[in-house]
Parts: sequence; structure tokens; C-alpha cells
Amino acid sequence: MRTQIPVTRAGRSVRVASVAGLALLAGLLSGGGSAADESTGPVSLAAACGTEDGGGATVAARVGVSVDVPATGEVGRPVQPGPVTLTVTLSRADLAGLLPEGAEAFVSRAALKVKVAQNGESTEVPWELHAPSTPLPADGDVALVHSGEVPYVTLRAAGDVDFSVTELTVELRSAAAEPEKTAPPLTTVTCRLNEGENGHLATTRVTDSTGTEPSGAPETPTPPAGGSGRAKDEGIAVEPAAPEDDADPDYCPVDPPVGEMDASKAPQPSPGRPVNMLELPGAFMCANVLGLANVQKLNGAMVVNDPDHPALISVLSTKRISSREADDWEDPEGRGRYLRIDNLAKIELPDADSTFLTFGFQPVTAKVSFETGPMTISIGNIGYDLDAAFSTVYFKQSLRIHDVKVNGTPLDVGSNCRTAKPFDVVLNGGSAYTNVALGGRLDGEVTIPPFTGCGTGGENLDPLFTAAISGPGNRIFMNQAPTCYPAFPESSYCPPAPAELPGTKPKP
Repeated sequence: MRTQIPVTRAGRSVRVASVAGLALLAGLLSGGGSAADESTGPVSLAAACGTEDGGGATVAARVGVSVDVPATGEVGRPVQPGPVTLTVTLSRADLAGLLPEGAEAFVSRAALKVKVAQNGESTEVPWELHAPSTPLPADGDVALVHSGEVPYVTLRAAGDVDFSVTELTVELRSAAAEPEKTAPPLTTVTCRLNEGENGHLATTRVTDSTGTEPSGAPETPTPPAGGSGRAKDEGIAVEPAAPEDDADPDYCPVDPPVGEMDASKAPQPSPGRPVNMLELPGAFMCANVLGLANVQKLNGAMVVNDPDHPALISVLSTKRISSREADDWEDPEGRGRYLRIDNLAKIELPDADSTFLTFGFQPVTAKVSFETGPMTISIGNIGYDLDAAFSTVYFKQSLRIHDVKVNGTPLDVGSNCRTAKPFDVVLNGGSAYTNVALGGRLDGEVTIPPFTGCGTGGENLDPLFTAAISGPGNRIFMNQAPTCYPAFPESSYCPPAPAELPGTKPKP
């Protein structure tokens, strides 16, 4: 169980370095883990913010951070905070004083500096978040609601790990500027916590693989298993250096996915105030996947993707963020809060070999081709109750059958023996799949449509395949390995880690 931690922060303004050079590490990750620390929150503090150049007076602000952080972790394995929602609230008059005259609507990008400390060592982690277009109202307060996925950290020694906010920067840009363009900000607002406040968010207890706590000096750093995370030399690995030359291997020899996302199968927000939506370029990555597909009528299964030469799934992570914060006064329990992060993915699956006993007695072998449309991977949460967290993968797929043999004798089914129409595939991860970067197991059930185009020379075999295969109750089990992020290979799983066939380990 994870616990949502709302934190309200404030402080004096300080000059904070520009975040324009931050990489798209926000595209790597979203929430994961089990429980967070037992903070009861919210913690409320005064806040003061000013422009980056230090000119003019500081203004009061309210800052809220909502994030779930795993309560436990393991040496050499990623600890994944998030997803994160950051709300910065200023009065209309104060915000207008920070903006150029005539500004009416803007988008904002926020950068939190989060201190990660363990065993006397610490490092700063950039949490980069985005807010959709926000109009400047006639009066009242203005809430800038930022959301996004944040980097994981890999700990190379046992011991408690503390996460705390140190600084905050918000860049405001014209709403007409597209996210991928490098338009200069209208203004940069900087904030700092009050002296005497440590900005603590959560604590994760990290043990070694046997669950042993540290005693004395930290253990010798150990790289993660499975070909993952070539970490820095220090004990806390977060962000690697960029590749030094062009000789690096092509870790993701697949094209970025294209197509439209469809998050209609993911849980939708409750009625109420509109949900803010932000479109982003996305961060390109890839991963291995393996699966099993059951055919209910045939009482058998086939392996999806070739374990010896698997096709990679390509992902554009964090392509769209949909968010709505709860009204603190009318909805104190946060039931109206909604956060969904949509990722676009694609995979070209190789043919699968299948062997079944048709109608219970006739041995049939065949090859099955999968025609898979664009995938939408949606991860999010409704309200503050993390039992309401969700992960959904949706795509359309068609099947084509060829190279059929019945009891060893070839059966010519033609070149276009296929399902009469594409069918919906909806997979759910639950607690087993909490973010794209770390992957996990996804399960679902599909209804296979009737077949058409089967047979040659005037022979119609459509009824045979429809009777033998088509119908509801066909289970799909997929397991995605952690992603390789080729722009930052040293902090991700490059080359892509192998995926395990579902069912080889107990389901969490």
C-alpha cells in the first residue's frame, strides 16, 4: 500500500538556476512501489516567491506536492517516486505583477530540486513537471497545477533514504508557444522553503537482497541485475552523463511510435470541473515484452513474441498529461482529484507458432500473424486513495492464420484468412504495473471475432475457424521488462533487459 503525501511549502525567494537545460527525464518514470512513509500531512508553511533576476518584491504563494514514494527498496534496484502533482497558488494581482503587461494565458514548467540523502551522502534530483494553459482571471487566486513522471534513484547501499524538497522554479511561457519549441519564458518565478523547515517528503528503507539492514560502513556498491542501470560511482545514482560521442550502440533499433492515442478504456474522471490536458513531445525508449495468449475454445495457449529473437516495443513516454486537483474546501477528501499520464507505444510482433487439438481431438499447427495498432499506455490515480491507482494498455489487433497443417497434412487456407475486423485489447496492470520505465505484468481478456477469407478454390473454411477459435474469454498475459532510455543509457536498462514469460514467477 502506498500513501499519498500532500505537502504545502513556502519560503523566501532566492535566485535559482534556469531549468532550460534539464533533459526529458520526466518522460522516464511514474509512480511505483508499495507503501510510503507515515506522514499524515498536509504540512503547511508560508511561501515567498520572486522573479529570477531578483528585482521587485516577493509575493506570497501556496505550494502543494502530492507524491507516493515506496516505503521499502532493495540495493541495486530502482526506487521510483511518483507520479507527482505540484500546485502553486498565487493571487491574481501578485501573478499579474510577475508577468509582462498584457499577458492573458500561459503554460508553465516547474522544476523541483529534491534532495535524496542516505548514510551521510546526498544528491539533488530534478523533478520536471508541466501545467496546461491557464488563463489569467479577473480576480481571485490562480492555481498552476503541474503533473508528470520523475526519475527513479538507484541505491547502492542499505539504509534509510530521505526525500526532501529544497528549491522550486516555475517558468511561465505564452500559451501560444508549443511545448517542443524553445521560446524564452515570459518570466521565471523562484521560491524557497522557510529557514528551519526541511521540506521532508518521505523515507524509504533500503535493504540488501536478503533484507539485511546496514551495520557500520555502507556496503560496496553493486550494479543492478539484469543488465540495468550502469550507475555512477557514488552510492546514489540518478542522472547519467550524456553520451560522449556518436559511437554508442543503437540500443533501440526501432522507430518511435506514431499514431493517435486513445485513453477511453482507462478510468475516467468523475463529473465536475474540467480536466486540464497538456500535450508533450514524449521521451523515446524501448523495452522487451513477452506474452501468452489463451484460446478458450481450444483450451491451449501460444507464446506472443519470440523469446529467442523478441521484437522490441517502442514508447514515447509522457505524451499527454490530464490532471485536475480537488477543491480543498468543497472536496477535502480529494475525491475529485484526477491524474492520468498517457504514453504512446507500438510493437511489430513476429509470427507465433501454435499447436492445438481442434475440437479436442484433431492436432492442428499454424502460424499466427498479429497486426497491432498504436498502443496507449495510461497510468494514473483518482483521488488521494492509492488503492484507486490504475494502469491500462489499449490497442486494436487483427489475427491472420497461415501455414496450417492438420495432422501433419498442409491445409491451404489462402493468404487472407483473418479476423473479420480488428478487436479491442485492454490490459490492466493493477499493482504489478505502476510505470512504463520499470514495466511489469499486464493481464486482459479479449473476444475474437469471426474469421473471413479462409479457403481457396471455392472452399469456404470460415465456419471451421470461427467455430474453433472465435468467441469471448480468451486471456492475454503480457510482461514488459524495464525500459532502455537511449538518450540516457547509463541510468536506464540499456541494452534492453530481457522480459520474463508470464507465469514463470508468482504474480505479486
